[in-house]
Amino acid sequence: MITVKMLMETKKDTVMYEVAPTDTVYHALEVMAQANIGAVLVCDGDQMVGIFSERDYARKIILMGRTSLDTQIQEIMTKEMVTVQPEATLEECMAMMTKHRIRHLPVMERGRLVGMISMRDVVDVIIATKDSMIENLENYILGKGYGK
Repeated sequence: MITVKMLMETKKDTVMYEVAPTDTVYHALEVMAQANIGAVLVCDGDQMVGIFSERDYARKIILMGRTSLDTQIQEIMTKEMVTVQPEATLEECMAMMTKHRIRHLPVMERGRLVGMISMRDVVDVIIATKDSMIENLENYILGKGYGK
């Protein structure tokens, strides 16, 4: 079983993108656009206090008639966080994401934020693992690379 820790060790982009609760929504959108990501962590100093995602923007800014230039992140961020431990398996992550209808999981270790994984990260690793398994089985069946 592949764990979150294993995924994070192979992840190409290990930067944790974050904004402050008092930053504007516009600033958060700029950070997300520049990094090509769908969510940012909201941190007050070294403490994670929420997450802001494209979904928050669509539902809490546009549909409620607010503006991104005048609204602070703390007014609309998701405060009730679902987090995961590094020892969790990717299958457990998929189940959590499905159950809570979320696409991003902050990774916490001993009460400290150590990263964030997305549904795309999880799916990419699962697909790569399945592809590798299929290739190995085909090689075994065809006798390629064995007995040398």
